Amino acid sequence: MKDILLVISKRINTINEAVGKLVSWIPTVLVLLVCFDVTVRYVFSDTAAWIMELEWHLFALIFLLGAGYALKHNRHVRVDLFYANFSEHDRALTNLVGTILFLIPWCILIIIFSFNYGLESWNINEGSPDPGGLPARYIIKFSMTLGMVLLLLQAVSIFIDSLLTLRSIKRAKNGI
Repeated sequence: MKDILLVISKRINTINEAVGKLVSWIPTVLVLLVCFDVTVRYVFSDTAAWIMELEWHLFALIFLLGAGYALKHNRHVRVDLFYANFSEHDRALTNLVGTILFLIPWCILIIIFSFNYGLESWNINEGSPDPGGLPARYIIKFSMTLGMVLLLLQAVSIFIDSLLTLRSIKRAKNGI
C-alpha cells in the first residue's frame, strides 16, 4: 500500500512540477505584452481591448495554474508563528488535518462552482463585452477549474506524504 501511495504522490508532484515550470514562462510573455501595449499606446496613440484583456488573463493564469506548484514547494501563505517551531510529527499532523478539513473540501467546492461557471459561459459562447475584446471567455473561466484540480491533486499528495510521515515516525518510535 505504501508503494502505491508513493507512486501516486510522485506522479502528482511530477504533474504540478511540469505545470509550474510551464507557468513560470507566463510572466515573461506578460512583460513582453505589456511593453508592446505601452509602446503602441504612447508611440501610436492606440490600444486594443484584446491586449488589455489578454494581460488580465495571463496574470490570472499565473496564480490559478501555479497554485499547486506553489503548494508543492511550500510557497503558499501560511501562518508560521507556530508551524516553524513544530517537530516533524506536528508538522505532518498539521498538514494532514489542515488538508483534509480545509484544503480538500475548499478545492472541491471551488471546482464544482467554477466548472458550472465555465459551463454557463461555454453554453452561451460568452465573449468579451468590450468591442474588439477576446472571444471565448469560457477558457479563462474553465482555467479556474483546472487550477483548483491541480491544487486538489497537490493537496492529495500532501495528505499522502503527511500520512506516510506519521506512520514512519510511529514505526520508528515502536522500533518496527
